[in-house]
Amino acid sequence: MAVRPAATRAWTGPLAWSGLIALLVVACSIAGLVDPRVYAQETQNWTLQAQGQDIGNLLAGLVLVVTAIRYRRGSTRAGLLWLGTLLYLIYAFTIYAMAIHLNYLFLLYVAVLGLSSWAVVTHVGPVRRGALSYPTGRVRTVAAWTLIVTGVLFAALWLSELVPALVTGQPPASLTEAGLWVNPIHVIDLALVLPAFIATGVAALRQHQAGLFWLGPWLAFSVLMGSSIIAAMLLMTGAGESDAVPVAVMVSIVVLASLAACWAYLQRTTETRDGSGAAGDPSSSLPLVHHSQRC
Repeated sequence: MAVRPAATRAWTGPLAWSGLIALLVVACSIAGLVDPRVYAQETQNWTLQAQGQDIGNLLAGLVLVVTAIRYRRGSTRAGLLWLGTLLYLIYAFTIYAMAIHLNYLFLLYVAVLGLSSWAVVTHVGPVRRGALSYPTGRVRTVAAWTLIVTGVLFAALWLSELVPALVTGQPPASLTEAGLWVNPIHVIDLALVLPAFIATGVAALRQHQAGLFWLGPWLAFSVLMGSSIIAAMLLMTGAGESDAVPVAVMVSIVVLASLAACWAYLQRTTETRDGSGAAGDPSSSLPLVHHSQRC
């Protein structure tokens, strides 16, 4: 099998993807925060939520580049955080691309969504083939239950809004305030993200390789998503919306719990080196015997 030249691998590796994605993310976020034209057609509530996401995206762009550098230097654990950051960007820019009125950033939204999605598709295999030994015992249990409880908590929160609205035929207040027909956050969370949280946590408790692998990325996702929600709630509180305070407190607890669980889990996840090549080089990552198990 032919080996690609190092220069070619450099342009198709995680650092190249991350640099381009981060550049686009920063451009979109700064524009959203300083240019009133970007959200001119949105309600104040939805504008503040979008700007909170913009702030979270700046943090995500930094994390993306830092973890890509660490991953390219051989840290598979950094690769797990990198995947989680990409999942966050997929989530965020799905909302921008489909729930923000058409503006001059639209094609950038689509570009970040597409690049982040394809980065996950093309790199998840090499990251999974990294030589990792996952923790057992209390660290794994706490990380898994943190993800499960977070999934159940947010599912209950969204359903507490949606079920009464469906019964009465009246849209929830949050939907009216945002000026939306349907909230894309409800759709993505209930259809994809929250089931993934719960399924990953359960699989990790059962020591399935898929669950153990995805615990780190989804916990990183939870930290970044929660941080953007907190930013939005603080902006809304500053605008006089007092009902944002309880949500900010609840989400802050989730962020701290997810951050602590993610840190402990990855600290206890050990890496081995078998001489097959750098973790950030997909062409040199070979399957390992202890990763042959499938759920």
